Amino acid sequence: GDDPAADVARAFREEGPQVLATLTRQLGGDIATAEDALQDALADALVAWSRDGPPRNAGAWITTAARRRAIDRLRRDRALQPRLAELERLAAADAVADSTDADTPEEHTVDDDRLRMLFTCCHPALAPQARVALTLRAVGGLTTPQIARAFLVPDATMAQRIVRAKRKIVDAAIPYRVPPGEELQDRLAGVLAVVYLIFNEGYRPTAGDALTRDDLAAEAIRLGRLLGELMPDDAETFGLLALMLLTQARREARSDAGGGFVALDEQDRGAWDRTLIDEGFRTLERALRLRRRGPYQLQAAIAALHDGAPTAAATDWPQIAQLYAELARMAPSPVVDLNHAVAVGYADGPQAGLELLDPLTEDGRLEDYQPLWAARAELLRRGGQDADAGAAYDRAIELSANAVERAELQRRRAALRAP
Repeated sequence: GDDPAADVARAFREEGPQVLATLTRQLGGDIATAEDALQDALADALVAWSRDGPPRNAGAWITTAARRRAIDRLRRDRALQPRLAELERLAAADAVADSTDADTPEEHTVDDDRLRMLFTCCHPALAPQARVALTLRAVGGLTTPQIARAFLVPDATMAQRIVRAKRKIVDAAIPYRVPPGEELQDRLAGVLAVVYLIFNEGYRPTAGDALTRDDLAAEAIRLGRLLGELMPDDAETFGLLALMLLTQARREARSDAGGGFVALDEQDRGAWDRTLIDEGFRTLERALRLRRRGPYQLQAAIAALHDGAPTAAATDWPQIAQLYAELARMAPSPVVDLNHAVAVGYADGPQAGLELLDPLTEDGRLEDYQPLWAARAELLRRGGQDADAGAAYDRAIELSANAVERAELQRRRAALRAP
């Protein structure tokens, strides 16, 4: 292109994570040194590509440059010397391959390396925030300022979080590998949880002025698709991907022209993304064919019932309530109980919903959970109990950190008949 800096940025965003994953393995699992070498290669690329134009094969160029820079770093640091011979051997093999224009026979596939990187970044020894940040940085190829912006923290705070996470990997001797058979399912659940967390923070930001942060939601879907390629026999991996696709499909309709909140039952279904919905249905079918039901598949099935209903009135609420009841048995949590109560409120009337919701209001765990009070307010309003609804709206408004959601709750509060 005409803008070398943009060419470099794009190439490193697309190829960087793969190069980083492979180089980390070649460095014995040392993510920090691999990342430093990749940053050095980025600086080299800015100079070389501005002068000579972008290379024919950007991935190969970045791999060679990053490996060369890693060798420079190893030569300067005595503690890292043992890894030098292996890298020099690979560099020499590369040089031969370049002169013969043959592909280097790598005994490991890139997929294995990216899977290793995912499991390492999502290791349970790391704090949850660190897992998310490191995954976006090392697997997603996002820059530290991009991640900081997405999570509304200063760049320095996010940089510190990532540095601490990389240090923890070294100090806790976290192995750079895909976990062995018996550990794999547990650890995969942790990886899926990190991806879902990234998606939720993009789809429904907990704080700030925007209703969605598209870059994060899109990145989570990209990671979900990557996991689907890497784990083709895992039902829950496809369950999560289907859930994200079916949810993301409604994104455009969630706000009006002025940026105001539009509830699911009031959304223009014509604005939903049919391509994502179709992919979501296909992905869910693929998950269900593997015949191992799990919580993500149940949530995706609920999303599919919403997306498949031609109108809000045609939504199959009894079936949704049933799926939430099954989800509550499989993965019990007060949040699932809340969603179940809301579904029952639509299936069997507001009074039936409130009967299920009352014990949750008394359960301390959801005391400060804004959606509980918003749901309670809605059920009370639909049941004609406006005075009680007003008090529940007040509590929900007080707990809302998202400006768009707060404005919508205030609008509904003002529309009540009682003070």
